[in-house]
Amino acid sequence: MNSKFTYLLCVLTAMACHDLPQDAPLGPPPTPTPFGFESPDNFPPFFDPVDNPTTLEGIALGRKLFYDPVLSGDNTQACADCHRQENAFTDPRRFSVGIDGIAGTRNSMSLANLAWQHRLFWDGRVHGLENQALRPVQDVIEMHETLENAVSEIQAIPEYPPLFWRAFGTMKVDSTLIAKALSQFERSLISINSRYDRYKLGLDTLSESEYIGMLLFSDVTIGGCTQCHSFGAIFSDFIFRNNGLDSLPSDPGRFAVSGILSETGAFKTPSMRNVEYTAPYMSDGRFATLEEVLEFYNTGFHLGPYTDPAMYNLVKGRLSAQDMSDIIAFLKTLSEPEFLTNPAFKKPE
Repeated sequence: MNSKFTYLLCVLTAMACHDLPQDAPLGPPPTPTPFGFESPDNFPPFFDPVDNPTTLEGIALGRKLFYDPVLSGDNTQACADCHRQENAFTDPRRFSVGIDGIAGTRNSMSLANLAWQHRLFWDGRVHGLENQALRPVQDVIEMHETLENAVSEIQAIPEYPPLFWRAFGTMKVDSTLIAKALSQFERSLISINSRYDRYKLGLDTLSESEYIGMLLFSDVTIGGCTQCHSFGAIFSDFIFRNNGLDSLPSDPGRFAVSGILSETGAFKTPSMRNVEYTAPYMSDGRFATLEEVLEFYNTGFHLGPYTDPAMYNLVKGRLSAQDMSDIIAFLKTLSEPEFLTNPAFKKPE
């Protein structure tokens, strides 16, 4: 096994087995244990903010908060309810439903490999995980809670202050530290060991269909996929694009944030890693299967006034049924089944 995969496995095992303190500590604040993750050679550097370095203690606290419904207004819904590990930390429902029974309008995005993403949400309205983490908590459609109430309730739970002490050197809970802990856990949700990764390292092989699908995926005019889903480690450039879902978009997308007319109906390009597990697809979850997605890119897209120029390179009907089958076979090599069951990411016992 590749040395960096082995190192990550050891770190994640330590995370899963990290003891939780039972009562208030004495003496000077402890020194948290650095996560110490190093990106594989084909990945960009792991982003670790200077003002919120990722530590095993911070991850342990963030993991507990991620699965705790105390962050919601009626204590019934946790972050994990709309970002499920078995679905690569997204939601199999087209639209997630908040504590008041109200559905959202966009499909929940996967949380995998967030250390390499900086503009969050489909429209990129927030920069950085620390600024994103508590938005769903305060959203009236989602968890519908105030930060003041959340802090007060967490402070009153006996097991939490020692966890904050261990991670941040203080027994006092505040919303900034809650956001930092959640961000640390989410940065630890790393998926880098798919069959494709092992193939690139010479440790695995691709079938004929998968190999042909890889060639089609990377061809700019035939598959056309790499115009947006860059052919590299991340499989996205995370640029905001209108991909021609509708001639005139009903959802303004990025335009509502930027005010730039050409960004009307533009949404963040998601990564293709673990795409096999993240249905339904598109910002509004309109497609239930990868077959539907490929058929859309083959024949169903619209070239409207705001459509991204990359879509103009695609000729409708260019892909045969076999071509689309081969591309999907390749996309499934980007799956990492272990990511869905890794004990370091599960709800702590």
